[in-house]
Amino acid sequence: MTEHLAERLAGIVGERHVSTDSDVLTGRSVDYTGRYRGRACALVRPGSPEEVGAVLTACREAGASVTVQGGRTSLVAGTVPEHDDVLLSTERLREIGEVDQVERRVHVGAGVTLAEVQKAATAAGLVFGVDLAARDSATVGGMASTNAGGLRTVCYGNMGEQVLGLDVVLPDGSVVHRHSQVRSDNTGYDLASLFVGAEGTLGVITGLDLRLHPAPRARVTAACGFTELDALVSAGRWFRDLDGIAALELIDARAAMLTAEHADVRAPVAGDWLLLIELVGEREETLTERLADALGKTDLADEPAVGLDAAAAQRLWQVREAIADVLGVYGPPLKFDVSLPLSAIHDFADAAGALVASHAPDAIPVLFGHIGEGNLHLNLVRCVLDEPAEHALYAAMMALIAEHGGNVSSEHGVGTRKRAYLSMSRTEADIAAMRTVKAAFDPTGFLNPAVLFG
Repeated sequence: MTEHLAERLAGIVGERHVSTDSDVLTGRSVDYTGRYRGRACALVRPGSPEEVGAVLTACREAGASVTVQGGRTSLVAGTVPEHDDVLLSTERLREIGEVDQVERRVHVGAGVTLAEVQKAATAAGLVFGVDLAARDSATVGGMASTNAGGLRTVCYGNMGEQVLGLDVVLPDGSVVHRHSQVRSDNTGYDLASLFVGAEGTLGVITGLDLRLHPAPRARVTAACGFTELDALVSAGRWFRDLDGIAALELIDARAAMLTAEHADVRAPVAGDWLLLIELVGEREETLTERLADALGKTDLADEPAVGLDAAAAQRLWQVREAIADVLGVYGPPLKFDVSLPLSAIHDFADAAGALVASHAPDAIPVLFGHIGEGNLHLNLVRCVLDEPAEHALYAAMMALIAEHGGNVSSEHGVGTRKRAYLSMSRTEADIAAMRTVKAAFDPTGFLNPAVLFG
């Protein structure tokens, strides 16, 4: 980075919000798992949409690439710079507006964490529809950029369904405010939805109007054990269409083994496969009757554990919540985020296990995820391979996913890690159309250049 650009950036955001310190940049150039590393020339932390616009203009004119960073919880190396980039952090965009309890919405800055949005919603007697294990660090700007899903998708949908409006800074430095106070607004292009899921390649989201939901009066949580994966999948198919379903999570025995050994969190029921179920509604009695009726149609390995109050429910959720913390005990895991038809999950799980055994015999495959959507997270822990061997395993797994009718990217996005496999889920014409949109917004390709297309 030239001295002139550094001075220009400091003039925009203030000297204390620009860093070229090598230790700082090294720490900011590694992904959430610790597996992928890049290089950057500067970190800049603008404090307003106008400062973001000025930073983008300065970088574009200097010929510097820009990688946008929020909470840096990307699991596909989406915030890892590859071109000696300027890192643009949204961490100072921290505004949390007053919750509109009548319209059930709130305006927040892109750098606000999910946990902070949840806290504001709860204080107003409402709930935010998206929940992630990384809630304390994941920022809503990054979540919108990747159209994050999470634990409540089966009930409320992905992040895009919570976004009512956006503030976006385009690559040319101009600021677009796309907001509407009415629920039905079909005026022109739906620009907001274009930026949701674009992974920061078309512009920098700086603020969001978020939809909030009524808080349920009653909640019932259950953990069920299964001997066979097919039986769990059948139960998942039944439960996902059940009135009031709020969460439906699959956890395999290997994940439970890791949480027991390294987090002292044990599965509440026996079985090779665990299904975590949550129902919400108006009356607890109705929910327990509905749950009992549904469980009577399933082939369980053990008596289910049921939590009726908040403390009991939290205990049942502990295994699922602890997984993220224990995956790295043997070093950075190799992660696969996929969506599959429910009918293909059993065969995929068997084939994936065999594939891993042939490529990395010492690796432990851990499978968990959101069974209601067929969105699974396959993590390979204790997977130590050299670069060619890891590439061979990754490519073979992507091919296996495609063979089973799956999508190479579900809720984590494409990032840099999966860009080589984009054609497995999108046709040439589709990719060409996306490239045309990218070129229209960012003709020089300086914004998040490593992401999606590379």
